[in-house]
Amino acid sequence: MSMHVKADKNCTELINAYINNPEKQRKLYKRTFIIIMIAQILGGAGLAAGITVGALLAEDMLGTDSYAGVPVALFTLGSAGASMLVGNLSQRFGRSIGLATGFITGGIGALGVVISAIMGNIVLLFLSLLVYGAGTATNLQARYAGTDLASVKQRATAVSVALVSTTFGAVAGPNLVDVMGQFAKLLGIPPLAGPFILAATAFILAGIVVFTFLHPDPLKIAQALALNNQQDEEEIVGKEIEIESTNINQRGIIVGATVMVLTQLVMVAVMTMTPVHMGGHGHDLSKVGLIIGIHIGAMYLPSLITGILVDKVGRHLMVVVSGLTLLLAGVLAAYGPTDSIFVLTIALALLGLGWNFGLISGTALIVDSTILSNRARTQGTVDVLVALAGATGGALSGIVMASWSYTVLSLASGILSLILVPVVLVFLRKNNQ
Repeated sequence: MSMHVKADKNCTELINAYINNPEKQRKLYKRTFIIIMIAQILGGAGLAAGITVGALLAEDMLGTDSYAGVPVALFTLGSAGASMLVGNLSQRFGRSIGLATGFITGGIGALGVVISAIMGNIVLLFLSLLVYGAGTATNLQARYAGTDLASVKQRATAVSVALVSTTFGAVAGPNLVDVMGQFAKLLGIPPLAGPFILAATAFILAGIVVFTFLHPDPLKIAQALALNNQQDEEEIVGKEIEIESTNINQRGIIVGATVMVLTQLVMVAVMTMTPVHMGGHGHDLSKVGLIIGIHIGAMYLPSLITGILVDKVGRHLMVVVSGLTLLLAGVLAAYGPTDSIFVLTIALALLGLGWNFGLISGTALIVDSTILSNRARTQGTVDVLVALAGATGGALSGIVMASWSYTVLSLASGILSLILVPVVLVFLRKNNQ
């Protein structure tokens, strides 16, 4: 008991040392970024496995492409539950505990995928993909850690720095498909399970890095700073203004969530079936890896510029740009020549870019519309909806493609993204009333 009290006292003293020391806060802000960047690079490599070969592995084990969208649906469904878990753990114990738990759980799931491929056990594959989804959810939630100590004008940029770090691992992952496949073959493991060996290693390492080095915890420091300033804020803010602000914040959360849900649904639906579509037209695994690598690069690499744009020109304008970019991606994927790698590459790059615009602007809206006492929990809840949207897109994509075609899937997804425009217009009109 005395050791517990002593640990709490030491923790309190550590947090108090940052409250009235802006210089220490700035140093912690930079240090947090470095740790999150390292974790995001590793996490990016981990999530690339499921995106690149998940559908192909299921197709190989099931002997049909009708359910090829199930793997993405499963690991995004698993990420839904993990988003809530990571959000709640982060709110209660800090970012380091929440993120480390999620990453390591994802790594265990990736190991399960490898074992299921060795055994040829489809049930174990599906269960493992659910657990693997925890790594995907955590990699996405790590972007919030950079915003804990950021000012309002730094938030989108902070998100973008975290996301752009993911690029290095996420682009390298798909392009290591052949290498990891050959490595798996040497070990007597089915080649398509090879990328999941990389995923297991990357996710577990990311968890260890966050747990070991993300101290003092940025969310705990931010909460202490907010608590310290709460009395002054309560004296300034009147009850009527407070109620009005709450209503605006609720609308901001709804709009931010809607943006991220729709962009995730559209992006996952088209991305999931692209490897299957390419395989059906004679394109080999190296070309699949190249295009998915470019797609993932477009999802994350433009983040630095996107973050600045979101902070400078506004969240709502970038949401509209996101919808129009996704529409263009859907039209190109739908009507591009089936033998043209170039056109498909452009379409998948635009798909990633539209997702990037939507994710960063939506994330900034969520952070703007929450307070530190509920921020991590709200972020986790919103990411549950995002993950469920991805699961829905992944599950329906295979059915739509099997029933109709890749053209119908791509075009319908692009048209769906246009909903973002009236969502923003309605929000702006209500705010001006």
